[in-house]
Amino acid sequence: KDKKRKWDFIVMLQEAYEKVTERDLNLISRLETDGNPENYKSIYNLYTNMEARQEAIKPLMPLVVDGNVIAFAFNDYTSEMVSIKSRLSEYEYTEAVTLLESDDKFTIREAYDKLSYIEGINPNFKDVRNLMNEAHARGTDYVLVSVQNFTNQIIPQRLEEDLLDFNAYGLNDFWTVYQSDFNSTIDYDYAMELQLKRIQITPERVDQNQILRQKEIIDGKKSLLDEHGQVVKDSLGNAIKVDNIVTVKARFFEVNQFKSVQIVAEVVTFDLKRNQTLQSFPIDSGFVFENAYATYRGDKRALDNRDWNLVNNHRTPFPSNEQMVYDSGEDLKLQLKNIIKRNTFRS
Repeated sequence: KDKKRKWDFIVMLQEAYEKVTERDLNLISRLETDGNPENYKSIYNLYTNMEARQEAIKPLMPLVVDGNVIAFAFNDYTSEMVSIKSRLSEYEYTEAVTLLESDDKFTIREAYDKLSYIEGINPNFKDVRNLMNEAHARGTDYVLVSVQNFTNQIIPQRLEEDLLDFNAYGLNDFWTVYQSDFNSTIDYDYAMELQLKRIQITPERVDQNQILRQKEIIDGKKSLLDEHGQVVKDSLGNAIKVDNIVTVKARFFEVNQFKSVQIVAEVVTFDLKRNQTLQSFPIDSGFVFENAYATYRGDKRALDNRDWNLVNNHRTPFPSNEQMVYDSGEDLKLQLKNIIKRNTFRS
């Protein structure tokens, strides 16, 4: 019974294989008869699929059930595939060359896709690789980025350098290149300005708070006394000992240092070809310096864990205004990166 079931399955597999092969060959015949070059890719894909189907089945051969061999008819499509690949490559090449006559970047990118397809099925066909390089260069959007300081304050040079280090942003994609160094040989498509509008730095602030810490603790043992002040003894005549509860006090001096900076800015993008503003995005960034420490006078046993954390901390010099502005740069860069990622220049 199992042998018959296996036999029936293999026969069904053979019939299905022959039917799908016949279907594909008939479709190829109709497409070839139609004579439309637009069909070349479909014909090539059909041959590729049939070849892949054969290669998937060949390792299973021979299929034998109870001494009977089930034969599968395999065809050699080599010459047909060489022929259709050549015609397809020639057709796509001609289409790509025609598209490259345009100055429209989307059209040029379409040409690149066709050339890339040719390179995939027929490597090094004619001058496809050179044309791909040309299409990539011409189809790429070049964006000139800059920082404009309208704050009437000097910003750190290294902050400007960090903001314009677009290699660190990881934003360049295949069709978009951001540059901060102007190159006279490049015809830029867009410009993007980070316009710093206002920088507000608060004065250095030191807040001090004095607190009396007081708690009862066990400080060893002492003899138990009665109401007359006499030592209480047990039945053996030994003095009875109890916890010695004492009140400890300390003056706790907490100091908080605070300084902050706020930077108000705007990202503005321009279409240099049409000489018009595209979009603007507000940015509100900042950085806060905070430090807390403490000292005490009195019995240290009156302090709790939080107090000790502050006592173990120390006063820190306030950062300079320049350093504060620079430290706000990380948040600026993050917001700038998010704006660029969410908004493309071309729709």
